[in-house]
Amino acid sequence: MTGLFTKRVFDLLAVIVTAPIWLPVLAVVALLVRIKLGSPVFFRQQRPGRGEGIFEMIKFRSMRDARDGQGRPLPDSERLTPFGRRLRSTSLDELPELINVLRGEMSLVGPRPLLVEYLPRYSTEQRRRHEVPPGLTGWVQVNGRNALSWDEKFALDVWYVDHRGFWLDLRILFRTVWQVVARHGISAAGDATMPEFRPPARSEPSSSP
Repeated sequence: MTGLFTKRVFDLLAVIVTAPIWLPVLAVVALLVRIKLGSPVFFRQQRPGRGEGIFEMIKFRSMRDARDGQGRPLPDSERLTPFGRRLRSTSLDELPELINVLRGEMSLVGPRPLLVEYLPRYSTEQRRRHEVPPGLTGWVQVNGRNALSWDEKFALDVWYVDHRGFWLDLRILFRTVWQVVARHGISAAGDATMPEFRPPARSEPSSSP
């Protein structure tokens, strides 16, 4: 509990102290999104947080709301605009998540919050990623990001849970700055972002004697 309290205090101090830097950037990007993609400016989606509690994550919208004849959203590669791709390559689409950090729903550092529908698909080990608050950035993001396989990402998430601490968080934050500048691992090979997580079917134990 002490570690989580220290983490929370650090998050609040870091976000508040740097507000004069990120608030003007937030305003400018919001205006650009409004001009390029229209309304709404923000993309809101429910995600699982610590203890698998559900919260509403806020990002800048980077895709068109384009659908097929049946009303289903088109693939990400067809909805992601050139402007949206540039927005993601700089990670500026994630900037509104600082609001989630201020609310206490996220931390600056931790496993990235994934889709709610993935929850039933996790193994017992993979579920351990929810033992800590989800992060704006994390150990995965500085070790390959979306260029990694799902198994590699989950292994890194669990490693972070087991080794988390103040100095590791600082190391991740500094490395994140470099990753954003270098723009490494933005997308998985052959995908606009990252393919859906679909674990292999687990075999049922045999009932024969």
